Amino acid sequence: MTSSPGACDDPPALLAAVSSRPAKPGSADGCRRSRHDAFRGRAEHCPLRPRTASNDPGAREVSWEPVIGLEIHVQLKTRTKMFCRCPAGFGAGENTQTCPVCLGFPGALPVPNRLALEWVVKLGLALGCEIAPRAVFARKNYFYPDLPKGYQISQYDLPSCISGKMLVPLPEGDHAVGIVRAHLEEDAAKNVHVGGRTGRIGGAEHTLVDYNRGGTPLVEIVTAPDIHSAEEAKRFLQLLRQTIVELGISDAEMEKGTLRVDANVSVRPAGTDELRTRCEIKNMNSFTHIARGIEAEVARQIGVWESGGEVEQHTYDFDVATGTLTPRRAKEEADDYRYFPEPDLVPVEPPAEMVERLRGELPELPAARIRRIGELLDHERALVLVTGGLERLWEGTVAAGAEGVAASNVISNQIVGAGVDPSVVEPAELAKLVAARERIPRKAFDEAISRIGEPGFTADPFLAQEAVSDTAALEPIVDKILAANPAQVEQYRGGKDGLLGFFVGQVMKETKGQADARAVNELVRAKLGA
Repeated sequence: MTSSPGACDDPPALLAAVSSRPAKPGSADGCRRSRHDAFRGRAEHCPLRPRTASNDPGAREVSWEPVIGLEIHVQLKTRTKMFCRCPAGFGAGENTQTCPVCLGFPGALPVPNRLALEWVVKLGLALGCEIAPRAVFARKNYFYPDLPKGYQISQYDLPSCISGKMLVPLPEGDHAVGIVRAHLEEDAAKNVHVGGRTGRIGGAEHTLVDYNRGGTPLVEIVTAPDIHSAEEAKRFLQLLRQTIVELGISDAEMEKGTLRVDANVSVRPAGTDELRTRCEIKNMNSFTHIARGIEAEVARQIGVWESGGEVEQHTYDFDVATGTLTPRRAKEEADDYRYFPEPDLVPVEPPAEMVERLRGELPELPAARIRRIGELLDHERALVLVTGGLERLWEGTVAAGAEGVAASNVISNQIVGAGVDPSVVEPAELAKLVAARERIPRKAFDEAISRIGEPGFTADPFLAQEAVSDTAALEPIVDKILAANPAQVEQYRGGKDGLLGFFVGQVMKETKGQADARAVNELVRAKLGA
């Protein structure tokens, strides 16, 4: 059988001739490390509450610190697969995007995707990594239905990117998360488990395999164990995803599987640098679920240690509905995969001029923008704007005359809540609405927000409407609402302040959204305080 045609334009430009002398472990042109090596090192401390070390009442109390490292898989949005010309994409009919190369037919030879080779370098630069002058593909051997060759082509000893660092802005300051490596590989196919309650292999009646995804370019990013809480992990992932999306290399959508995250979790007594047995959590499809899964595993491990047991190294599924962890299998180590260099691919040696060109193409990264906008607003608002892809609209709206905090609130709440694409909103028209928000009727404001993404939208017709703010007109309506809800009035006067919103809402409903919400609020407060 003949070899596959080129996967994309001109792969030889990035490929070196085959070297007769293999790289030495630990040499300057390589980084011989297993995944386990990512979990060696010191870390700052963020202890959990004190717990006793065993069931013995006299045992000393122990504060436990989570130690978390992440493995992130990012599917690149190249037009074709990693080692063949099959289309790469989401949503095609099952097993319609395959060929002899990605199905592993005998005699079919891989040809690397040039664009994927560039994109992993671009990502590595954004993560502050060293770009290896020589990277080597290897065969990772294991047997599973979603791997027709019986091995996966990946990078092992000599990955493309090593020794990076991402600074995660937090309210108390930047937190550094080390990037051990970022390397290229081909994705596996997709197993579809049919039957059962969860759609997973446990309890399934049978399994189907869709080979469309097999061979898609994939970047794996491995962090150092520098994360010490579920919230830190969530914020790191939000920032990483936004960075990837802005680089234009992936959509990074968890619901489509183009971003997948596994968490390696262990715990240790706070104040120590020991690294205890870790477990891996898989199959979590949102950042919130990842945080919940980490919290569940931390609690489980603390319970095991404090009961006098030993944590065993396993891989777990996290069930979101029940909040429980289900063991899948014992976790493999690098030796189990019997890595060896891929004999059908030559080493990758990215030209220095290409690396510098990609470095020059990097935009201002999200972490820097969070710090910059946080100085103008506050950290939380800046985080929402940047990780939500909203800050360009915010900057344009403020430049058009809107107040910063008010513009942030409208964009993060009303614009997002209405499902409006921020990229189609005219900032000058939004600035008018932000400035008039307290003056025009709520109904008019809400309608304007829902239509602001329409071509040719203008705020002027909505600005011409005036909210009812005359106390004489509003007072009979407020009296009517209070008289109709005596129980709620008594509860409010008894200290249940949250009911104020109920009364204001009832008045707004009665006036069909025409009342001035601020005037209603003040009038209701005055009536209830009388």
